[in-house]
Parts: sequence; structure tokens; C-alpha cells
Amino acid sequence: MVGSSNRVESFPDFADLESSLPPSNVTPMEIHRVSLPQKKTTLQSLKQRLNEVFFPDDPLHQFKNQPFFTKVILGFQYVFPIFQWGSVYGLNLLKADVVSGLTIASLAIPQGISYAKLANLPPIIGLYSSFVPPLIYSLLGSSRDLAVGPVSIASLVMGSMLREEVSPEKEPILYLQLAFTATFFAGVFQASLGLLRLGFIVDFLSRATLLGFMGGAAIIVSLQQLKGLLGIVHFTKKMGFIPVMLSVFEHRTEWAWQTIVMGFSFLIFLLVTRQISLSRPKLFWVSAAAPLASVILSTIISFAIKAQHHGISIIGQLQQGVNPPSANMLLFEGSYLGLSIKTGIITGILSLTEGIAVGRTFASLKNYQVDGNKEMMAIGIMNVAGSCASCYVTTGSFSRSAVNYNAGCRTALSNIVMAAAVLITMLFLMPLFYHTPNVILGAIIITAVVGLIDLHGMIRLWKVDKLDFLACVCAFFGVLFISVQIGLAIAVAISILKILIHVTRPNTVIMGNVPGTRSYRNLAHYKEAARVPAFLILGVESPIYFANCMYLQERILRWVREEEERVIKMNESSIKCLVLDMAAVTTIDTSGMDALSELKKTLDKRSLELVLANPVGDVTERMNRSGMWELFGSEGIYMTVAEAVAAVSCKYKDQPRSYVLSIEH
Repeated sequence: MVGSSNRVESFPDFADLESSLPPSNVTPMEIHRVSLPQKKTTLQSLKQRLNEVFFPDDPLHQFKNQPFFTKVILGFQYVFPIFQWGSVYGLNLLKADVVSGLTIASLAIPQGISYAKLANLPPIIGLYSSFVPPLIYSLLGSSRDLAVGPVSIASLVMGSMLREEVSPEKEPILYLQLAFTATFFAGVFQASLGLLRLGFIVDFLSRATLLGFMGGAAIIVSLQQLKGLLGIVHFTKKMGFIPVMLSVFEHRTEWAWQTIVMGFSFLIFLLVTRQISLSRPKLFWVSAAAPLASVILSTIISFAIKAQHHGISIIGQLQQGVNPPSANMLLFEGSYLGLSIKTGIITGILSLTEGIAVGRTFASLKNYQVDGNKEMMAIGIMNVAGSCASCYVTTGSFSRSAVNYNAGCRTALSNIVMAAAVLITMLFLMPLFYHTPNVILGAIIITAVVGLIDLHGMIRLWKVDKLDFLACVCAFFGVLFISVQIGLAIAVAISILKILIHVTRPNTVIMGNVPGTRSYRNLAHYKEAARVPAFLILGVESPIYFANCMYLQERILRWVREEEERVIKMNESSIKCLVLDMAAVTTIDTSGMDALSELKKTLDKRSLELVLANPVGDVTERMNRSGMWELFGSEGIYMTVAEAVAAVSCKYKDQPRSYVLSIEH
């Protein structure tokens, strides 16, 4: 029977071991020899491996068994998805896309102006970036719901990184040139990842670290807006929490009550409308229209009271017309080239991560798939083209995409409608923004980024994974108290450290038999599972290679020592055999095989037999090539743990075996 110590009681020696196995009325167990996989040439193995690494989604499956002309059409639609959904487009879809396009335009226009200010760029650059990139994405993008334009985090990072080297106030032309150049390199980097199928690089930014980074960045962005909300003229150029708060209180004599009243009044209005839309999703249009309504209302008030004469700063004159070309402003030489490349890569990674995550989120809600590598190429080409058309880094915005989704968009045409609305604004409506108070832009930014502070997500991390929570907190405080760049570096470093911990310190578990079955499970997980007398059964839950083989060898020997101490203390049968369950060992390299060989020799000297159970095809193939197959022999490798226990127990009882070799070596 099963005792509290998770073992089968009263098995003094192998003669009684049969009672721990399945009942005698069950069909006798057949012991199978583990077969080797079919032989493959080096070229075949390499081809299969490369396909698994770079083409896990098999992007060319739709071209199989198709006539040439069909392949040409499919290829054209694959490169330009607009021709795929455009071929079946009808008036029934147009109405929904026009409504959603105009809705997100009402949000994109004030946000574009505000985010450009966050990046220390002229406000008109934000509108330029809300015109050309959406048009390009509508041709190349595979998401139906992604609303493209400037985003807060990328704007903040670009602004903070460039400002460390170049002052936008003292050298505005050079600063603008660096912003466009950084955008160009961001696009090249993004498109290269998609073209070379290297999107997994972006995955090094885990969800936990991004949660902490974005939360900290959102607070920094919000604190930066205190300059406008309080009417402060002389404000710190630093981004940290402490310098910003010191600057706020050191310059409290500059606080302007008129600005404070107007700013916080509209901030409260925007936050209330946001909460209304969150609590009642059908009223999504309330928060979507609120920023533009705030701009219009504040502009009317500013014009009526002549706000600039009462200490309230206004936007002033904005350039009218479409995007001027900026290819001649790209700098590919000089002392600032390294800064442009570094800024481009970092903002490229951040915007790419956000854009793909947002696209996949809404695609899952509508039950369609987004091709990650195609998205990388679309966003990358969009930014390369944008850098030549006076735009800075853009991607899919979560807030605008959520509004787009809730407004009922059906295709990427909503981006074209939004771009058309922005174009009309740039051509005819720019003079209307002359009296718009700068303080309203700060209120819009705060409302947009407050949603990035996900307290529920952090609490969930604490409940589920303490290491993820630690990564989140470190990234959060790194951004908040050091700098945005250092915070991002901490986030990446912690993500890589977590991977290294899992790689170099894999999990091993001690296993037991679940009564009444031939199944062996983790004793810590299945309390009813029982140890098998004279056997130590361990499960290795990781590939075995150079980074972890020595650790695994030491950890397995420690398991053996601890089990020997336990059986002596409990006066139980001594250990005769160690069974390694290799079901989770997906691969093994030469270092791993050397470690297994050394482990076997060590255990042989201690009169302990080492057998392997359930090795996968790749492992058996490599063991055979290396000669390890002969080292263990046919009596040292089994198909399942149950068969290993049954076969070894028969051998030690010195009885004729009653098993069938149904699969020949």
C-alpha cells in the first residue's frame, strides 16, 4: 500500500518487487528495444533544422501544388496583402472602415502633435508621421486592426537618447537630421529581422520586463508633462524621477495658476472619459473623441481669453502642406553616426515589439493570424520610407488600435481613411491650431500613457512567477531612478539572465509509480505516486549540452547521495539502479554525451546501474553516432520507465525474461 513517504511499503529485496508493478491480471508487459531513427544525410538534417529554426510557420505552404499563374498571383498577394482583401472588398466593408478610420483620426491628430513634442520634435512632424506610414502599412501589413502612427515609448526613448548629445533648442536642424537618420536605421533593422527570419531576437524582451519598463517609462513621461501642466519655464533636461521632482519644487515660483486650472481641468475630463470607455466598451467613442474635443475646446477658450497674454503658452504657427522630402537630411557619416544607429536599433526593437504584440492581440480576438516576419518587414519598410518623408519612428499603437477595433474596422483601409483625414488637416486646417495651448498636449500624453501602468499584471506576476516579478520591478525602478536607456538595458539583461538560469540550471525531478498504472510521475506533483524499492527514477526536464551538463552530472550524483542516505535512515532496500527519464531531453551535444559517459562510469564503480528511458529520436541518433549506444548496450536503453523497471527487476531476480523484443535494433 502507499505510505506517507511516497513509497511502496514492505519490499525488502527484488523478490518482492513484482508487487510494485501492475497487477498480474494485466496483460504481461512487453519490453521493446528502442529503435534508431531513419538515417539522413548531413544535407537532409541541415535542411530540416534550418526549416524548423527559420520557417516554423511554413510560409510557402499556400504555393504547394498550384499552377504557375496561381503562384504568381499568390506571391503578389503575399507581398502586398492589400490585393488579397482588396479583391473581395465591397461596400458592406467600406462603411465600417470609414467610420473606424475617422474615429482613429480624431485620436491620431492630437496624439501625433503631442508625441512629437515628447520626442523634442516640431509638432508638425507628428502629423507627417500619421500620414505617410499608415499608407505604406495598408499596402504591406497583414493586420486588419493595427492603427499606425507615433507612440509614446518610442518617442520618449528617441527624445531622451538624442537629447543627451544634441540640444533640440540650440541645434534644431542637426537634431531633426539625427531623428530622421535614427528612423532610417530603425526601419533597416526591423526589415532585416523580417527578411532574415530573425524575429526571435525581439523575444529576448520578455513580457515581464516590458511590463516593468513601460510602467516606469509611463511615469517618467507623465512627470515630464508637469512642466506644461504647471507652466514651468526652466525645467530640467534629465529624465529621472528625482531630478524631475526636484526641478518641479525648485521652480515653484514659476507655477502659473491659469495654466494649472486649464491643464488639470482637461486632464480630469480626459481621465473620466477614459474610465467611461473602460467600464462600458460600447462607449469607446467617448474616450476616442475626447482628445480632439479637448483640443478644439481649449483652442476656443485660448483664443477667447487671449491665453498667451495670461501666461499660457500656445503652439503657434504650424507649417501647412504635405510632408516635404527629407532624404537629403539623412546623415551617414560624421561623429553622430553611432548615436543614430544606436538610437535607431533601440527604438526599432521597442516599436517592433509593441506593434507585433498589438497586432497579434487583436488578430486573436477576430480569429485570424498575423505573420510576424511580414509585420517586421512592413513596419521596417514603413519607417525607411518615412525617414525620407519627414517622419520619425512609427508603429502600431495600442490605444488607437483598440479604438479601431471597437469602432468595427474590417480591413487596413481604416488606416487609409485616417491618413486622408490627416492630409486634409495638414492642407487646410493647420491655422486652427495656432491658439491651441501646449498644456492640453501634456494632458493628452498623460491620459494616453497611464494605461501602460499595469498594476494587475504586476500582481499576477508576483502570484505566478517571483523571478518574472523581480525582472519587472528591476526594469521599473531602473527606468524611474536611473534613466530610460539604463532601464531598458536592465530589462534586456534580466531577460537574458533568466534564459541563462533556465538553460544552465535545468530542473530535475524524482519520480514514482502512480498506483494501478504503468505511469511514472513527479513525486512532488503527484502525492499518490510511490517510490519503487531499489530504484531511483529521475526525470531531466531540459536538453543536455555544454552549458548544463556538468551541473546535471553533479545534481544527479547529489540525488543519488540523498536517496542513499534516506534509505539507510528508513531501513529500506538499497539502491541498485538509476533510471533517467529522457522524454524531455530534446537534444544532446558532445559535452552532454561525455557527461553521461562519466556519470555511468562513476555509478558503475559504486555498483549502481544506469539505464536510460524514452530517449527521443535526435538523442538516439547522436548516441549511436558517438558510440554511446554500445556503451549502454541494448539492456541499458528502454522505451519507457515502466519497461526499464520491469526489465531490470527481472535481471536482478536472475529469472528468465518474459518480455518480447518486438522492435529490432
